[in-house]
Amino acid sequence: MRDMIAYCGLDCEKCDAYLATIHDDQALREKTAKLWAELNNAPILPEHINCKGCRVDGMKTVFCESLCGVRQCALKKEVTTCGDCLDFEKCQTVGDIISNNPDAIKNLKG
Repeated sequence: MRDMIAYCGLDCEKCDAYLATIHDDQALREKTAKLWAELNNAPILPEHINCKGCRVDGMKTVFCESLCGVRQCALKKEVTTCGDCLDFEKCQTVGDIISNNPDAIKNLKG
């Protein structure tokens, strides 16, 4: 499994926070912060949009680092991704993500 596939199956290399970080793209940080703040009804600022990937060493957004329930669960269970978890098929924590993103489920099962 590629290191840049998040615990939930999303591809970190396609995430705007990751792209803004690796390209040091302030405009993308600002756009992403605005969108994420609206979607999450939370005070997300451009300086919060720095991430090197969910499962690799390095900086992460505040959400990814400490608020993401999927990541916290996977770390606790010590699985590489949710696809390796025995509860995967009936898990509600990752269920919302994979139900809205067919590529995530492919990444987890692939």
